[in-house]
Amino acid sequence: MTSRKVLITGSFAVGKTSLFHRFVYNTFSDQYLTTIGVKVDKRVVDVSGEPLSLILWDIAGEVSQKKVPKTYFLGASAVIYVFDLSRKQTADNLKSDLKLIQKILPGCLIKVVGNKKDLVSEEELIILERTHNPDFLTSAKTGENVETLFMEIASELVSY
Repeated sequence: MTSRKVLITGSFAVGKTSLFHRFVYNTFSDQYLTTIGVKVDKRVVDVSGEPLSLILWDIAGEVSQKKVPKTYFLGASAVIYVFDLSRKQTADNLKSDLKLIQKILPGCLIKVVGNKKDLVSEEELIILERTHNPDFLTSAKTGENVETLFMEIASELVSY
């Protein structure tokens, strides 16, 4: 079976762990627990009849503050960069963080995700989409677009 490493990164409290738990366990908790270091788990998905093991790394810390050890990035096939749609400042480092990720992992698949869609109005979403151009708008709480996000990544990684 083919395996691919997928990193989940972004600012503190943007919902990285919640996205991770929603996809792997189909659960959500309102309680905030800070991730220390890294949490690793996997989920096997079916892509065109072939099993693919997604090894998910939920990384604590912010790329822009260089608090994430570069060794966490080794061997990654994809990066999910998450920001919080309800806290615009969590996207402040988006461009510089993406440049750093591209420098560490040239050619790596990167998906930018605006999370907590359930907390913002449609008008705010339109503005945020224009400003930050996320690949996906998700809600770990409701599950909206979470499965779609990971399955699109899986489909793209099959040919990676």
